[in-house]
Amino acid sequence: MSDHAQVMRTLLRRHARTYAAEAGIRLKNTPQPLYRTLVLADLLSARIRASVAVATSRALHEAGLRDPRRMADATWQQRVDALGEGGYRRYDERTATQLGDGARLLLDEWSGDLRNLREEADGDAGELGALLRRTPGLGPTGVTIFLREVQDVWPEFAPFLDAKAVEGAERLGLPRDCAALIRLAGDTPRAELAAALVRAALDRKVVEDCLAR
Repeated sequence: MSDHAQVMRTLLRRHARTYAAEAGIRLKNTPQPLYRTLVLADLLSARIRASVAVATSRALHEAGLRDPRRMADATWQQRVDALGEGGYRRYDERTATQLGDGARLLLDEWSGDLRNLREEADGDAGELGALLRRTPGLGPTGVTIFLREVQDVWPEFAPFLDAKAVEGAERLGLPRDCAALIRLAGDTPRAELAAALVRAALDRKVVEDCLAR
C-alpha cells in the first residue's frame, strides 16, 4: 500500500464523519434535515469553534427549533436562549434575528422546503449559491459548508471538495487534485471524505494522528 493510500485509509477510518452527523442530523433529501443542515452551515461559518456550532445545532433541535415554521414562530428570546444553551453566546443576538428572518424567507419563497430551492437552481451550483445567499447571515463560506455536507443527497453538486478540504489534503501530504483524492477514498461517501479533509485543515492533531500511524 502506498504512503498516500495509508494516510487516506487512516484519515477515513478515524475522522470521516460529517458535521451534520456529529450534530445528530440524519441527512436525507427531506425538508427537516436539510433545513437543520442549512442552519448548521450558518453556525459553522462564524469565527467560532466547530464543536460549539455543533453543540448549538443540537441545542436548537432540543428546543424544538428544528424546522422553518417553528423557528419563525419562536420568539427572539427563545432563539437567543437556545443559542446560548449551545454556547453560541458571542453572536447569539444577531444570529437569533437572522435565524428568524431566514426561516420566514424560506417559508415565503420556497414553502419552507429547500428542495424547492434546489429545483429552482436546476443543477447550477452558482445559481444555488446565489439563492442560498439570500438567507440572512449566510455568506459564501456558509454556502460552501452546506454544499459540502449535502453533496451525497444532492449528487448533481458532487464531488464537492472546496479549498478548505484541499488545504487539509496538503497538510496530510496528499495530492491536491480532487480526482486523485476521490480515487484514494474509493467508495467513501463524498461528504465524509470532504469532512475528514476539512478536519485535517482545522486541527493539527488530526494530521499528527494520521501521519503517526
